[in-house]
Amino acid sequence: MPTPWRPFASYNLWLQFAPPIGQEHWHCDMKRGFTKARSREPLVAALLATDTIPQRIGLLAQRGVYEFHRDPFILYHSDAVTKVAEILQLDQESEIIQERVISILKNYHLNPILFGKNIITLSRGDEGFPEPILIEQDNYQFNLFAAIDCIFEEQHGTLHILDFKTGQANFDKRQAYVYLLAANLLYPTQPSVASFYNLESEKWSDPITATASQLNAFRIELARISQQHQKDLQRYRHSPSEFKRIFPPNPGINCQQCSFNSICEFSNIEVSA
Repeated sequence: MPTPWRPFASYNLWLQFAPPIGQEHWHCDMKRGFTKARSREPLVAALLATDTIPQRIGLLAQRGVYEFHRDPFILYHSDAVTKVAEILQLDQESEIIQERVISILKNYHLNPILFGKNIITLSRGDEGFPEPILIEQDNYQFNLFAAIDCIFEEQHGTLHILDFKTGQANFDKRQAYVYLLAANLLYPTQPSVASFYNLESEKWSDPITATASQLNAFRIELARISQQHQKDLQRYRHSPSEFKRIFPPNPGINCQQCSFNSICEFSNIEVSA
């Protein structure tokens, strides 16, 4: 029997509603409109199917970690980086992507942080949507999607949720709390912690934990975001001409890096300094 459709929430959706603290000037709600409301339009769909350079680097880095651990002996090979690079077909990527991913693979080969860990799950990074987790909040049902990179078990039985990062972006603790909520629902009898590890800088965050009351607060917030998103989608379906009012743009220097700048009518608007 097919899974019934339900509204949804995820860290990614939350991020499209509200940016991390300090990055408000980069935020544009219209990107949520393109991504979620107009994703089936041919031009939008084509852009969504094309990874940006940072997205491509992140995807290949995650896949690289997966390949290092898929074959337990590959980490012992002196040419392990070359072997993984061949599996990833890096020679078909642009020069800048090749340079950064090779650097990441060399870092990880020298310091394989998952080596010897009891790995529960390790994502390739390209599996698509994870299995939905049903949440009921005040008679409102929605699916939580949590694309967790890795879960390993600490020696004392605590589940450690690890999210890999690349680039220079700061860690967003909201993501850790969403994953802790997911772990609490999937593994209710085991304590859990979450952390971030940047594969380029090799910086590992402190472990993040959440109390039951904190998890409940995030559950309520995710339900609110899910409901508001559905309301916005319904408004757009009833009045497509109101797109820019429902998903207001934030034109500026951020448009230079936006995936939709080739089709967005606001991307060429000059913004006074």
